[in-house]
Amino acid sequence: MKIGIISGSHRPGSQSRKVAEFMADRMRKMSPVTKSWILDLSEANFPMWDEGVWSGEDKWKKVWGPVAQELSSCEGFVVISPEWSGMVTPALKNFFLLASSKEIGHKPGLITTVSSGVGGAYPNCELRISSYKNTRICYLPEHLVIRNVEKLLNVAHDTDITPDDQYIRGRIDHGIHLLVEYAKALKSVRESGRIDYKAYPNGM
Repeated sequence: MKIGIISGSHRPGSQSRKVAEFMADRMRKMSPVTKSWILDLSEANFPMWDEGVWSGEDKWKKVWGPVAQELSSCEGFVVISPEWSGMVTPALKNFFLLASSKEIGHKPGLITTVSSGVGGAYPNCELRISSYKNTRICYLPEHLVIRNVEKLLNVAHDTDITPDDQYIRGRIDHGIHLLVEYAKALKSVRESGRIDYKAYPNGM
């Protein structure tokens, strides 16, 4: 099973990328049959969406085509967003304009928000409100909010860490376990033949 991890910050060397790498490492250790792929939006640097995506313009085939193939091969996703002024990042919003239901539809997503302070709740709400309509990504009822992120997940081992660090590591493991189980379950939905993207390409 392959899980895609979307690091939604477009700041190089971000805390979101640190969280993405930590979660990828946990997946490797928790399940030998689960592999991960990280899409770091600070490195991808996609152009802003335009209608050429729909018409298959060459520039979009070049920059988005390889990513679309990777997304299509994933069975679930971790979506990581920092909280910037109470919002999801522009790069992550752009990602959800570019991604289609053919790539991420009816696949589970574990929302993971990141804050340098005690915030982090608003991006979770924003993603649940606005990013699933046409993509058909299925967010788990479980989510993660990693507050005071600079102080957490900085050492590889679970020894000699603070109670807050130990707690969030446990929640991350729990979230990953659930994501994998949802991925197994939703595979049968995608293979059921009941999904009709031709008749209903967009959500209501």
